[in-house]
Amino acid sequence: MIKLADIYAKSIHYGGTSLLNHTKDVVNAIELFAEQLDYPFDIELAKKGAVLHDIGKAHPHFRSRISEYNHDSLLKKRHFESITHRHEISSLAFLSAFPEEEWDALIDMVVGHHKSVQNDSKRKGILDISTDERDWASNHLLDWDEWWECGKELLESFGYNCPEISKENATESLQYVRKYCQQKKTGWSPWRGLLKAADHFASAFNEKTSEQLDSLFEKPNLSFYYGSDRRSELYPLSLIDTSDARLHTIVIAPTGAGKTDFLMKRCKGRIFYTLPFQASINAMYQRFKKVVPNKDIRLLHATSEIVVKREGGKNYVDEQILQPLAGSSIKVLTPHQIASIVFGIRGFETAMLDIKGCDVILDEIHTYSDFSQAMVLEVIKALKYLECRIHIGTATMPTLLYKKLIEILGSSENVYEVKLSDAELEKFNRHKVYKHSADYDISELINLAIENKEKLLIIYNTVKGAQQAFKKIEENYPSVPKMLIHSRFKRGLRVNLENNLKEFYNGTKDNVGFKPCIVVSTQVVEVSLDISFDRMITQCAPLDALIQRFGRVNRYRSEKNIGKLKSVHVIEPKGNVLPYKLDILQKSFSALPENGAVLEECSLQEGIDLVYDVFDMKEIDIHLKFIDNQIVLKELTDCKKSVLIEALEIEGATCILEADREKYLLSNWEQRIEFEIPVNWKTLRGYVKEYEQLEVGSRPFVVPQKEEMHEKYGLELVEHENIW
Repeated sequence: MIKLADIYAKSIHYGGTSLLNHTKDVVNAIELFAEQLDYPFDIELAKKGAVLHDIGKAHPHFRSRISEYNHDSLLKKRHFESITHRHEISSLAFLSAFPEEEWDALIDMVVGHHKSVQNDSKRKGILDISTDERDWASNHLLDWDEWWECGKELLESFGYNCPEISKENATESLQYVRKYCQQKKTGWSPWRGLLKAADHFASAFNEKTSEQLDSLFEKPNLSFYYGSDRRSELYPLSLIDTSDARLHTIVIAPTGAGKTDFLMKRCKGRIFYTLPFQASINAMYQRFKKVVPNKDIRLLHATSEIVVKREGGKNYVDEQILQPLAGSSIKVLTPHQIASIVFGIRGFETAMLDIKGCDVILDEIHTYSDFSQAMVLEVIKALKYLECRIHIGTATMPTLLYKKLIEILGSSENVYEVKLSDAELEKFNRHKVYKHSADYDISELINLAIENKEKLLIIYNTVKGAQQAFKKIEENYPSVPKMLIHSRFKRGLRVNLENNLKEFYNGTKDNVGFKPCIVVSTQVVEVSLDISFDRMITQCAPLDALIQRFGRVNRYRSEKNIGKLKSVHVIEPKGNVLPYKLDILQKSFSALPENGAVLEECSLQEGIDLVYDVFDMKEIDIHLKFIDNQIVLKELTDCKKSVLIEALEIEGATCILEADREKYLLSNWEQRIEFEIPVNWKTLRGYVKEYEQLEVGSRPFVVPQKEEMHEKYGLELVEHENIW
């Protein structure tokens, strides 16, 4: 007879956790989640679902799969390999241990906590299996008499009485589950989201689950932002009252006016702080960690997991949003990581529960365009439905977009709108603009900056362009301190680079006034990096993005430097201008002053409206699963693939260096993050045949770049050396 003590929930490669201990962790997690999440869950019923959810791991098929299980015969081994077994379906054979009025909620929690019940990508949902395999029920009850008492023991160890369950009773339960799932309509199941949240949390922390729960739902302590030293005429937003009773907020003000403080002071509960780029969230996370004393402030790195598979001689791509664990006082993330709600991607129910009723800050919303802008607007609709308080901050915004946001949020009666006066804006004039032709040799400007002992920031629109330019600067200016920063560095290395940028090249701490230096970058510096340079050379970008870039020059405000101007140089767009559109860049270039004229802050709105004179938003309706305040997807199912790969320019794939392969395989999920390099899928897909893809973590592609080259230049997609 199989004993409960011998049953494992995870293989040795994933922690070797016993079924009993894992179940205890999930029960502890679900009790807190059911109490704290903004939904009227029955806590005792939730705990029953947690106890039930993994009992099917006592089934011999599961035990065989995660252990060195020896079959009695070759025939039995072949039979095992021929059947499809899902442990969550076997778990529901124990339904009759609970009152019938609880069955539906228990099924919602258990049957789909790993797979869609239907149209699963591997056809392993209960409706897929029961359609494909005539003996699906008996397969899930294989050797029932040998293992059902393990389930009975587990239930009774948590205080639930379990009378004898015959195989016939168990079969009837599974048939009920199948019929129940067949009758499901469109919508979403909060019970499924709850169990997923608890199971994922317990799986991530194993034996440390209980200690991690202590601070999980703390409201952030924002006392720092209310300190008297945070009020100053230099930061006009700090003098404006934030206690307006309206739910939502839109703030338009220049970089350095105090938007972050203002938006944080508008929050009442847990906070989701979103920024447009993965590259920009690191700096904001570090800022919060320094001033907000709560233990659980979380940075969400991964956007999605892309898996390349090969069938019938062809590659095909499957993708899922990597769901963040529920809870935390403050989460710093990109809106793409909330997008599972509107696209119905796996785990969307957990994301809905987690964010429901919270404060959501959408910082620098103007940076989105095309599909991304359409996605963000749909996300805002979903957040409003989920009773979130929505706070939008931006340096600039097209009037057409502004009107659309007011329409979605429910008129000015619901939105606290804050803008600075022209007189206040005039104090933020700090740049004089020079425009140069596309073939202009920037070495003249570099030489000028070095001669003047200036900190020089050079920005390119692509990683490749920045890498090529940096290599030339290395050759031509060997003695000048210099660095390269962009999105394609290992995450751990990126943190070091950003700290180096702020503390050394930015001239702070022990290096105050250290000049000259050269920093070459991409648009990763546009948002949230607290740096101030003396001169900028930049390729042309959309006007709103340029304004953000200019905000990294002459950024720090004091009584002495108000009215002082520093130079920004913009190179005319020409030819291939990816990732942007040529017509937008041409309009933006034309809207800028020239010959060293002052960039007037009070005139920026006029320029933005000239550039964005049409509300050009791509249609994404075909992909949406949240429409008109409801989920138009069959309950307990997910979408297999989202619009994110095909349409949105996001860092959707992950790479690691070949030198880190073994360390990555042996590391836990937190340690693996340090080795990962985010890459846009469109950039990577031409190399999928060239690189190995690992089956663990975020399924990274292994790139054979040498470590020392990566530390200097970041990821360069190189081919394997042929060995003859």
